[in-house]
Amino acid sequence: MFKRLISIILTAILMFGVSGCGMIAVQKETVNDAVQEEKTVIRIGAMSGPTAMGMVKLRRDAESGGTDNEYEFQDFASDASAFVTPLATGDIDIAAVPSNLAANIYNKTEGKVSVLAVNVLGVLNLVERGNSVNSIADLKGKTVYATGMGAVPEYTIRYILNANNIDPDKDVSIVWCSDTTEALSKLKSTDGAIAVLPQPFVTAASAQVKDLRVVMDLNDAWENTGADSKIVTGVIVVRKEFAEKYPQQLKKFMEEYQASVRYTSDDIDGASELIADYGVVGSAAIAKKALPDCHVVCITGDDMKSALQGFLKVLYEQNPKSIGGSMPEDDFYYEYE
Repeated sequence: MFKRLISIILTAILMFGVSGCGMIAVQKETVNDAVQEEKTVIRIGAMSGPTAMGMVKLRRDAESGGTDNEYEFQDFASDASAFVTPLATGDIDIAAVPSNLAANIYNKTEGKVSVLAVNVLGVLNLVERGNSVNSIADLKGKTVYATGMGAVPEYTIRYILNANNIDPDKDVSIVWCSDTTEALSKLKSTDGAIAVLPQPFVTAASAQVKDLRVVMDLNDAWENTGADSKIVTGVIVVRKEFAEKYPQQLKKFMEEYQASVRYTSDDIDGASELIADYGVVGSAAIAKKALPDCHVVCITGDDMKSALQGFLKVLYEQNPKSIGGSMPEDDFYYEYE
């Protein structure tokens, strides 16, 4: 009888042990489920023009339910400052903005955003109605029309001129136009006009000014200065709070965005139609011709940091206020795990 009682007790202990292991396993599984990210709608904004070109396929896929993540796109805006407050307040999670604006937002929000990628390199072209200019050196003593005073275009032009031993305040007369409409008027009315203007406007202007000639892409002029950076027009930024809370969905966004950028290179006809459909450029024909010269890219990691940091340094040395008063710290550059 005693032996039987002991047997029953041992069996009960073993059963409890098995049951306990089962409970532990269930608890462990529950914990694992808890660390899985809660799905969220990713809210995206982008400035129209080249900065938004790499986004169009992703936006169309999102609208048709063809993405793993769920996205909510704002209308592409012509004024980049429209994203400053929404990023600061958390109303937008990810945005495609000018590079110097990203640095400004970082400084104004005390580091609440990080750059995920460089998405557009330089878009400035030197153009002429004539054949008197074939190099940067030929600009000495000339009048040059341009847009973007007090912004990235001005600092880019000044850097390239100085690097070619041309004083932008003494050796050349830069006439700053208020916008591309005024610049187009100058090109139409001035024989032999010389200008530094952005794509895709240059392509659109060439359709109206038949003798307008593209002298050079300023990316090439920048490279010839020996600079250890690139002209960086646009970047993708993310709110740090979002990045920390939804790392898996952020990783998926980058995969889907990179695929969208590849599409703009692999299917120029299709991308041009989408670019026109979303109002990024006025027509598919202009978009198709301009797209290869808009330098839409997706550069991440150390290459991103090197290109962007070097470019921001150039801006900072000319005017600290252009990037918000100080160079961003290392946490400005998002590091992928």
